Amino acid sequence: MTPPAIVLASASPRRTSLMDMLGLAHEVLHPNVDETLLGDESPAAHVERLARAKAAAGASQRPDAIVIGADTVVVLDGDVLGKPARRQDAVSTLLRLAGRDHVVFSGLAIAAPMGEVYSGVSTTRVWFRAFDDAVARRYVSTGEPLDKAGSYGIQGLGAALIERIEGDYFTVVGFPIPELMRLLERAGWRYVFGALERTC
Repeated sequence: MTPPAIVLASASPRRTSLMDMLGLAHEVLHPNVDETLLGDESPAAHVERLARAKAAAGASQRPDAIVIGADTVVVLDGDVLGKPARRQDAVSTLLRLAGRDHVVFSGLAIAAPMGEVYSGVSTTRVWFRAFDDAVARRYVSTGEPLDKAGSYGIQGLGAALIERIEGDYFTVVGFPIPELMRLLERAGWRYVFGALERTC
């Protein structure tokens, strides 16, 4: 059986590159989803809800496809650290993270063709090395942190800020590949190194 088209409902170039790395040909849609945190919503519930909303939004346009949605937040002291609004916000966030550990939550959802939405959440703990204001400002001046949750990218220059992680690296990038494999199997598809095959 020929697998359906795959659609990535995300504007993130990092998620697109990871799909390319896996050899999965895909289309990209930019879903229009309100990402506001609800008042009593936990970080895990927040990223799973948004991942499901993005997958559902993509499926409304491509009901014949496997649609993947994702969302990621960084949490420190119970505060959800999203994308910085300004450069100074990024500097302030980085200085809060310096020398401490925080948790990254990545939600992932798959909308099966004409069917169910399967979703889950992956978490990884990240430890930053200690650094000062000058280092934070120099990193922000590169522009890399400005479109990223928590104001850093583990897969880029921000790797130099990280001491260690406990958990899945790809969760921190924003696209947990182990969770993707699990959800595909729940939806009836198995990843076979560059392609999908039906399991039932």
